[in-house]
Amino acid sequence: MDIAVLLATMFFCFVIGVPIAYSLALAAIAGAVYIGIPLEAVMLKISDGVSKVAMLTIPFFVLAGAIMAEGGMARRLVAFADVLVGITRVRGGLSVVNVLATTFLSGISGSAVADTSAIGSVMIPQMEKNGFPRVFATNVTITASVQALLVPPSHNAVIYSLATGGTISIISLFMAGVVPGLLLGFSLVILCLAVAYREKHPHGQTVPAKDAVRIAIDASWGLITLVIILGGILGGIFTAIEAGAVACVWAFFVTMFIYRDYR
Repeated sequence: MDIAVLLATMFFCFVIGVPIAYSLALAAIAGAVYIGIPLEAVMLKISDGVSKVAMLTIPFFVLAGAIMAEGGMARRLVAFADVLVGITRVRGGLSVVNVLATTFLSGISGSAVADTSAIGSVMIPQMEKNGFPRVFATNVTITASVQALLVPPSHNAVIYSLATGGTISIISLFMAGVVPGLLLGFSLVILCLAVAYREKHPHGQTVPAKDAVRIAIDASWGLITLVIILGGILGGIFTAIEAGAVACVWAFFVTMFIYRDYR
């Protein structure tokens, strides 16, 4: 009967158009009242759930990704990926660049939304300009950004760890996501190449050696951020929270004092 009261309240709220978050809260309160739990205990439990120190991991990495996106670091990672892919001159090279650049940024932001925003704003217009269908460019960007849900520092891993009450550490979940994330990226590259040959997409262009060296040096500052996060966490140097904080400071330093093009 307790569950029936809980579910009935929740579905009733859904039917009358109450937002989902409020529906769940009202259902919990109704269930607590029915079984005699003091409302003070319910409020304490709610506040305890959002006062986890580990939750700071998420805003730190979101901030690091935002600084990189607005400060031009994401654009430089795209240019570096273009250099790497351009060596092969494969058909559909820009779609592979899209996936590779997203892989780099996924290891920094941990957010699929941030990846889509940062990489999409650069790659979708560029792919469309070079003859790729806009729908294809958009689909590649969105699909590639899913890597951020798997590879460290995935926000989902942080939430899952907290949901287990800390019985599974954040670092363990981060390490568990490395191989699946890279396999997803590799699979997307193969799929992009297959579609490119079928649809006769344009070949990638080789970047001149002089420009390639300049681009690689320019992008190295962003890649160091990736090393700080992944190397620090997986090497046991930082906790996830510390890695996020260090990444924010590093991204801010590079953007303001090295690139100097913060918008």
